[in-house]
Amino acid sequence: MLDFLAPRATPGIEVVESSTYRRTIFLNGRAGYFKVSLDEERSALLVRIEFGDPHSLFLIVERIRAMFDLNADWAAIGQTLRNDPLLVARVKVDPGLRVPGSWGGFELATRAILGQQITVKGATAMAGRMVRAFGKAFAGPTGLTHLFPTPEALADAKLANIGLTGARSETIRSLARAVCAGKINFEGIVDSDAFLERLCEIPGIGNWTAQYVAMRALGEPDAFPSTDLGLLRSAGLNNFRELERHAEAWRPWRAYAAMYLWRAGSQSLRAKKETSGEIETAPIAGARLHRDETHARASGHAS
Repeated sequence: MLDFLAPRATPGIEVVESSTYRRTIFLNGRAGYFKVSLDEERSALLVRIEFGDPHSLFLIVERIRAMFDLNADWAAIGQTLRNDPLLVARVKVDPGLRVPGSWGGFELATRAILGQQITVKGATAMAGRMVRAFGKAFAGPTGLTHLFPTPEALADAKLANIGLTGARSETIRSLARAVCAGKINFEGIVDSDAFLERLCEIPGIGNWTAQYVAMRALGEPDAFPSTDLGLLRSAGLNNFRELERHAEAWRPWRAYAAMYLWRAGSQSLRAKKETSGEIETAPIAGARLHRDETHARASGHAS
């Protein structure tokens, strides 16, 4: 989980260090932060929360459980994925792999848009600039200096000032306006298909982005960004249609299969760079296959 979260930790909002994850949070008009570490003796997560309203404790804990995918039915997931020769060895090496969630759907969707056609490192740096420019300052532990910008703060933000392209700036503003107007609501979603259809109505958000949001913000176990170049390369298949056909065997756990493929691709890239002595950098994005949609970079997953 930390291998995935560390390169995507938004500066000022999230910190991954010393085998811990910590981040700022904003809930019901109050700000705070939490820290998550591993309790090895009990094979559990140890969470420390600093927040001014004790009545919000249950909701915060449930969100953290979702972020770390603690409710995953891994016996059923493993049984399905181990039946595929493409995944059996990977599942054996890394049993119990989870899908990293997010603190908030709007933040996750915004990060996904920022990551279109640039490296993970570039997207993280861009997110840090956005936070410094439009996020509210926060006085917390080392590294936690801001809250993520609200939809209201980004609805009319001049994002070109932080280096964002015009099209991507408008996509983020359109998303923020839709949230402010109540057209998009990431909470209490009952019909995820209907929600994703509304999300795709925003120019610049297509099926890949919607599926990525479904994986990490909605916790949909069968979400699958099938046009992801990293998934295709890690699977060793020839085209995206072939990947989609092969992925049918992974239902209803395709999101977990995606995590295994992304992890395998990331590990392979790291091994090659260590062998060659190159400085590790993530390759830039792959192809644009649908109008208004950008797909993931060759290194694997999105921002």
